Amino acid sequence: MDSTAWRKTPFHQRYGRLLSCSIPCQGFTLTDFLAAAEGQPRCYWESQSESVAFAGAGTVVELMGWGEERYDRIERDARELFADAHIAGADAELAGPRLFGGFAFRADFTPDNTWAIYSPAFFVLPHYQCLSRGGDIWLTINTQIPLDESPAALIPDLQTALRDKAAQLRAGAGRRGEARQSALLGVDYPMRKAVWRRMVTQATNRIEAGELKKVVLARAAELRFAGRVQLLPVLRHLAAHYSECYRFLFEPRPRYAFYGASPELLASLRGHRLESVALAGSIGRGINPAADRQLGRQLLQSPKDRQEHQIVVDKMWERLTPLSRSLSIAPAGLLQLSNIQHLQAAIRAELRPGHGILRLVAALHPTPALGGDPREIAMDMIRALEPIPRGWYGAPVGWIDARLNGEFAVAIRSAVAQESRAWIYAGAGIVADSQPQSEWDETELKFRPMLDAHASGQHMS
Repeated sequence: MDSTAWRKTPFHQRYGRLLSCSIPCQGFTLTDFLAAAEGQPRCYWESQSESVAFAGAGTVVELMGWGEERYDRIERDARELFADAHIAGADAELAGPRLFGGFAFRADFTPDNTWAIYSPAFFVLPHYQCLSRGGDIWLTINTQIPLDESPAALIPDLQTALRDKAAQLRAGAGRRGEARQSALLGVDYPMRKAVWRRMVTQATNRIEAGELKKVVLARAAELRFAGRVQLLPVLRHLAAHYSECYRFLFEPRPRYAFYGASPELLASLRGHRLESVALAGSIGRGINPAADRQLGRQLLQSPKDRQEHQIVVDKMWERLTPLSRSLSIAPAGLLQLSNIQHLQAAIRAELRPGHGILRLVAALHPTPALGGDPREIAMDMIRALEPIPRGWYGAPVGWIDARLNGEFAVAIRSAVAQESRAWIYAGAGIVADSQPQSEWDETELKFRPMLDAHASGQHMS
């Protein structure tokens, strides 16, 4: 069979049938699970608002896609992977097999040194999964078997493997100690302020000329450590200080990881019910409650920030309307995080039949909150003006389950790490009355969460 015919063969015929088995466990935590998987591919997703968290270790399947068709390719392969799956164990809807991964910001993304192992679309099905829900723990094993083998006959062996794995995790629970972060040697900012000033000025000139309404510009910082970047201390810090965010880790190769704590939900799908959020506009937090309230009022009354936010609302409404039976967007309010406040508006929709999570991701990404308006002109401007590729920054990251439901955040407040280096990113929405200095200050504020997360819990050099 030639390579073209092989790629067109249904997924389960190429790789075998997916068999997934889950059991309830106790005596260890999700953190114990991630710590025990050090040196393996790992993934993690948590939304504190639902008291549900997932983690994965090892790899059974990798799905990749390229170009404008990357969403369709991942959806097609995921649908085929799950179509003939045998899923055993109570509460399988949450504990069952789940793909973790995401997409590059641009369809024409080409991996560079920073993003060397990442394709434009990259998802993994872990060998082991751990579900934490309201204090309960479920352990899942995923594997692939030949089409002529009986799944039911193999379930007892998988249950034994799960019990052995749970015993190992209980035996090691709390014994590995809390990993310390390697000493931070320095932080470098490749972009000088003069370059940023020229970028913002060019953008505002083109906005004033009527070419577009908004564009989001970003810059990066490089962190250098004395040893390997330790991921669990970063995740602990983000959990302690940004519990209201979507926290994620995607480490498809050991010591090559993308992770963060995003306040921005792109899309969450359960059956026909969609949730999303329009997020834009930023201001800091006050030093006391009175100052904090004043800053919140200032943001709510800011013409510049309200315009920036309304552009996001209008475009998300436009993109979701053809897919929806009903659609509602709440009035703008404040999302208050530990160091920053944003304007946000909750979005709810009842979708027309036939739409999985990836159809929504493709329709929404990039929203004007990370790209601009019009989308195509803004994307061209970003490519022309930004000297450093964004990679997966500002792109969709999340999970897909066996029903093609899922949840994706916009990967802001994020970092990508290789061995002893990490790169963090921050952006600002540019509209007609944007000023280079204030937008620079906004990116400084947005760098802070990931800078603090990497500086906490360090070994002293």
